[in-house]
Amino acid sequence: MKKTQNKEKSKKHSSTKILATIIILIIIVAIACIATNSNNTNNLELQEIKSKKELKQIYNEEFGETSMFFKLATLPFSFEELSMRDNGILYKATTDSGAIHNNLDSVSPDSIKSESISEEIQEFGGSSLISSNEKDYSKTNIQVENVDEADITKTDGDYIYSISENNVVITDVKDPKNIKISTKISEDDDEIIPEDLIMYQNKLVIIYEKVTSNMSHYYYSNDNTTIVKIYNIANKENPIQVKSYELMQPYYTSRCINGRLYVISSGSLIEEDGEIVTYYRENNQKVEMELKDIKRIPEIKTSNQTIMSMLDLNNVETKVKISSYLMDIQNAYVSENNIYLIDYDYNWNTDAPKPYSIFGLKGIFGAFEDMYKINYSENNYTTRIYKFNIMPDGTIKFDKKATTEGRTLNQFSADEKDGNLRIAVYDNKGTKIVIFDKQMKVIGETEYLAKGEEMYSSRFIGDRAYLVTYKTIDPLFVIDLSNPTNPTTLGKLKIPGYSTYLHPYDDNHIIGIGMQTQEKVNRNSSGKVISTTATITGMKMALFDVSNVNNPIQISETVIGDRRTTSAVLTNHKALLFSKEKELLAIPVNNYDEDFEIQDSGDTYDDIINEYTNYNKKYVSEGYFVYKINLTDGFSLKGTITHNKTTSKYGYWYNSKMLRGLYIDDNLFTISEDQIKVNRLEDLEQISELKVK
Repeated sequence: MKKTQNKEKSKKHSSTKILATIIILIIIVAIACIATNSNNTNNLELQEIKSKKELKQIYNEEFGETSMFFKLATLPFSFEELSMRDNGILYKATTDSGAIHNNLDSVSPDSIKSESISEEIQEFGGSSLISSNEKDYSKTNIQVENVDEADITKTDGDYIYSISENNVVITDVKDPKNIKISTKISEDDDEIIPEDLIMYQNKLVIIYEKVTSNMSHYYYSNDNTTIVKIYNIANKENPIQVKSYELMQPYYTSRCINGRLYVISSGSLIEEDGEIVTYYRENNQKVEMELKDIKRIPEIKTSNQTIMSMLDLNNVETKVKISSYLMDIQNAYVSENNIYLIDYDYNWNTDAPKPYSIFGLKGIFGAFEDMYKINYSENNYTTRIYKFNIMPDGTIKFDKKATTEGRTLNQFSADEKDGNLRIAVYDNKGTKIVIFDKQMKVIGETEYLAKGEEMYSSRFIGDRAYLVTYKTIDPLFVIDLSNPTNPTTLGKLKIPGYSTYLHPYDDNHIIGIGMQTQEKVNRNSSGKVISTTATITGMKMALFDVSNVNNPIQISETVIGDRRTTSAVLTNHKALLFSKEKELLAIPVNNYDEDFEIQDSGDTYDDIINEYTNYNKKYVSEGYFVYKINLTDGFSLKGTITHNKTTSKYGYWYNSKMLRGLYIDDNLFTISEDQIKVNRLEDLEQISELKVK
């Protein structure tokens, strides 16, 4: 009997030991997870890729034979039947994907020879494109002073450079009454589409995206690449290509700082002939990247690749500098001294096991049950920020990494001042501003604002930040950032509608451009309020007085069109033409045949507008709206400029869609893909017009 009792005691003792061991292990794992999540990784060192085999392994983990994606792709039905048109299961280049180039053998970076241009430059001179007659002309609406951004239209005061379908058109506008095309730069390959233009002195940079998409029985292939071509345009009638290079990823963004061109491309790793592509092309020659220039982040598993390039436009004969990072990007902010690449993840948060669940009646199994309960109300985003220094010689060097809760909206969600990064983020908890020092350590942040509302726009101006959040009504928040360790909310203004873009008028006034909405209260049969919704009623521009930061007020507004009205400026700040001195504000406006709504939708306004743009929704271009704007009268519509009607490939008529407007001295130039018109700024009387297509 005693032996039996001793055996039972021994078993219980062993079970207790096992249970205690399991509990200790769980506690250790939990502590490790907490430590990992709270660890500040801003001193993270990137790891160099050791071999192409390592790259292939990374690729296979997500897209290869060991991945679930591959197994789904090999099921006995077509990819179309999966209804995953835009997701892309595999990225696999074919051997003839570079049709624009001959199949050249790979060469080392040191063996690249730039095309000989010295004689051509000497012939045409190296003077700046800025007109010697000191004309007053508008420039691209940029975010950061001295950091030029690419756009589809540029001018130097004497010539206009614009994109018309697959052509880049150089138009002589020295005589506004007799504007004429100097030349067109065209590509023979229809898959090579001009996306952006940058000008620096006597150089014109054209950034193309080569569009190559293939659908097969097993996978969808999107092999878009970025092609950059630099032309010497001292002779406008005969531009000479002096440099070209190709990045083997889709175009993301670009900047020009002190004559240095930065182009960023981003996409998934590409497989070609069984190996991961690690080359780029310079002057039509394949150049293998050195493995030390391909880096990964140890803590992140991804097959997404971001390629950063730098070329000194003051000396285009030098080699383009290329670096590659295994990371994805959702946003980018560039200052004069640093490049910030931003990515975010959606967190499927779970409730951590509570101590009582381990030691209570549920025991260890109850703890596991609690551990895997998903807390849907607290699902949030985590934003990762990668800081790259721009070195004195223009090269890019990785510096620090930081994380914060929430996600950004666009490039205006970030700003740098006195070496500190200020960033606006939002999630289910609301919207807040976080401030990082030069070492990417958090030194200050606001409390969460407007819980349950999304951030629709943000703008940093000096020591202030302006935030717009929205659910059914628009609160405009004014934030004081003069003390970066203690940012403070000063005031807010609630008005119908919301702004998707904020632009400074002066130090104490800002312009908001967005949509007007009408709030609707929904009641049940008993008369009880069950919800509130809002309906778009038109496009809206507003002028705010923020001189009293504790009490911002709206001093003027104008509503354009109806619920179908939109404008490129709502999602692209470069479509805005503004001059305080000339009392000028002008934007392109379009109206669609179909209504669109954003309420009760997870999509952002950018998503809705892009859907209408990308999927050829039928629209009627209302033209280019020109306003007089000042603090006394607010917005006053001077008139609308429309271009000639044309026929689309779908067979219906529409006014030519406006792309951009600019001024040179006292004349307004409006540019579409079809034509350019010149009107007097004073009264909008037409002076001349030119068909460019």
